[in-house]
Amino acid sequence: MNPKNLRLNFRTLFWSAVALVLAVLLVLAFRPRAVLVDLAAVSRGPLTVAVRDEARTRVRDIYVVSAPVSGRLLRVGNRAGERVRTGAVLALIQPAPPTLVDDRARRELEAGIRAADAARGLARAELARAEAQLAHARLEAERTETLFAATVASRSALDRARLEVRTAEAALGNARAGVDVREAELEAARARLTGPGAPAASGRTVAIRAPADGRILRVLQESESVVVQGAPLIEMGDAGDLEVVAELLSSDAARIATGAPVLVEAWGGGPAIRGRVRQVEPYGFRKVSALGVEEQRVNVVIDPVDPPAAWAAVGHGYRVEVAVTVWRSAAVVRTPVAALFRHRGRWAVFKVEKGRVRLQPVEIGQNNGDLAEVRSGLKPGERVVLHPSASITDGARVRPRPGGG
Repeated sequence: MNPKNLRLNFRTLFWSAVALVLAVLLVLAFRPRAVLVDLAAVSRGPLTVAVRDEARTRVRDIYVVSAPVSGRLLRVGNRAGERVRTGAVLALIQPAPPTLVDDRARRELEAGIRAADAARGLARAELARAEAQLAHARLEAERTETLFAATVASRSALDRARLEVRTAEAALGNARAGVDVREAELEAARARLTGPGAPAASGRTVAIRAPADGRILRVLQESESVVVQGAPLIEMGDAGDLEVVAELLSSDAARIATGAPVLVEAWGGGPAIRGRVRQVEPYGFRKVSALGVEEQRVNVVIDPVDPPAAWAAVGHGYRVEVAVTVWRSAAVVRTPVAALFRHRGRWAVFKVEKGRVRLQPVEIGQNNGDLAEVRSGLKPGERVVLHPSASITDGARVRPRPGGG
């Protein structure tokens, strides 16, 4: 072979190899790299959907002990947490003395006393007249009986005389009752003029007693002070008979059925307490949230199922968290909620097949915030991308993030 041709062929082969290597390097340089993603597996298992919110405990039957009369409340000796028996004295009240009156009111009261005294005198005069008429009627009746016995007076005259006696006796009784009425009116008028510090109002106390067995929950008025009739003084009840009240959104309360199981959590220690919904109150109320949003709330009353000893440390008015079960299934196909996104008005996921993602529409059922029920589109064991970013498209190459699934 000609040496010149040999050198030419060698040079051609050399530059062809260089061009091929450069082409390969360019392809590798501009080839899309696999995106690092977090993966999770679709599984089959139980799924529970619950409504979660804050709640508070309260004694089932609370007794608010109030002041039966207005007066000075003596210092309450009982303290919150003490146990009391039915009929035990909780507090003492000295009834309020008569109030002071001004000059005008005093003159009016004194005039009322004089009027009542005059009315009493008039009633006594009427009594004296009735007594005189009765005495005269009796004398006339005796004379008529004597004349009737001597056949001088007729039978009708005797009957009229006896009728006059009975009429006079009735008038005397009426007059005596009138005197009693005027005496009572005079006494009432004098009582209205009685001033503070009168002997009748001093030294008396009214005992306030416990209406039932229980524990004092709160002492509303501890110090000695003047209270009005009906003022609340003490709250008491059976601290071991508690219930839980959750103020849930009306849209959530409409999904809750009576008897639904509940978990009472975050009560201060130990495992969650089991409970059951006793009542979903039929009346909703408006409440403003911490963010200033008006919400329609409904009280859901929950009875604990576990014995009181399981949460003996919880008292009246404690804050807890509840999870009320609204739906439960023992075996469903589940996918993490973090893998779901909306695509053309439907739910979809990115399913991983042989290192590439495929856009997969799915039909979703129940959702508890962590896992969602998959009714169609996925099978147990398939892997999906969690929190898919905008850089992931259908057919893109992906690889699991180290430690991410």
